Amino acid sequence: MSDIQTVFIDFTHGADYATDSLGLLVDDGLQTSVILSLFTDRRANPDDVLPSASSDLRGWWGDDYPVVPGDKIGSRRWLLSREKQLQSVLNRLKEYDQEALQWLIDDGVAASVSVDAVIVRPGVLGEFISIFPPAASPQQFKFESLWSNS
Repeated sequence: MSDIQTVFIDFTHGADYATDSLGLLVDDGLQTSVILSLFTDRRANPDDVLPSASSDLRGWWGDDYPVVPGDKIGSRRWLLSREKQLQSVLNRLKEYDQEALQWLIDDGVAASVSVDAVIVRPGVLGEFISIFPPAASPQQFKFESLWSNS
């Protein structure tokens, strides 16, 4: 299966389609799937604490009408946007990322997924994602972002 190749630029610019002089590039779809899964907002759960005094649960309205019961798109990582650099927050980020990537396992794209989040240095968050396809070599993805709790 191929897909339009999506590349993650950074947290300020987001993601974009990859191009060359002839047009759009394609890839096997795994990188694009990981980027969309992690960096698309999933609707907050009813018991989630929202990052500001907002009542906006975000997410895609289509999650209210899934073709597959319980199927949801994106990650709840946006809930951490105003959190401090604490191990408990890193643990929640790993949980949210694992939740967002679980569909890869459920759909048989991956046998397993490994997520690690660390504070690279003060103010910089690092994430290391490993996807283990059933019959292929693992693929690793690394994302770094500036951590701001303002």
